[in-house]
Amino acid sequence: MITYIKGRLEEVDTEQIVIDHGGIGYRIMVPASLTQRLSNVGTDIKIYTYMHVREDAIQLFGFLTKADLDMFKLLITVNGIGPRGALGVLSVLSASDLKFAILAGDAKTISSAPGIGKKTAEKTILELKDKVKLEDAFEERLQEAEQKENEDGQQVVRQDATEALVALGYSQTDALKAIRSIEITPDMDAEQLLKLSLKKLL
Repeated sequence: MITYIKGRLEEVDTEQIVIDHGGIGYRIMVPASLTQRLSNVGTDIKIYTYMHVREDAIQLFGFLTKADLDMFKLLITVNGIGPRGALGVLSVLSASDLKFAILAGDAKTISSAPGIGKKTAEKTILELKDKVKLEDAFEERLQEAEQKENEDGQQVVRQDATEALVALGYSQTDALKAIRSIEITPDMDAEQLLKLSLKKLL
């Protein structure tokens, strides 16, 4: 069993990514919401994984957090929800959103996911309500809020550095390519990112 894969992000598609680890490219199915947050191709990333084995295929499903992976594993225990269906649910609902919906008996929210009808949503609530905890949902919601705040701050830094590079005479394409090749840490400001980007361009 592969618990997680850590390596260089090589490709980002609508519902899948490719990670290079030790010269081997791992194609991993991921929630659509995750691919929208990944833009730094060429940087290192850690993805928590679940290996699904069928007679005709072996697939890896991946998530940025262990909480999302654990929720995925719970979802696929529900009769009528396979790995693809569970991935669809986690594309529109975070682990904490889904836990709150299950605890509140909110079938409408759960059925907003693609391929999940009202009956399947009600079955999900019935089968999982005793397996999720309110305190876990609150803790995950706080972690998600903190992560979003960091991502929003990084987006501002990225935008400021891009504008500075363009003002220095570089094309938008070259500027974005240089910036996306750099892993932005929470404590990095636009000036530091600009200096690192210039080293890539010079």
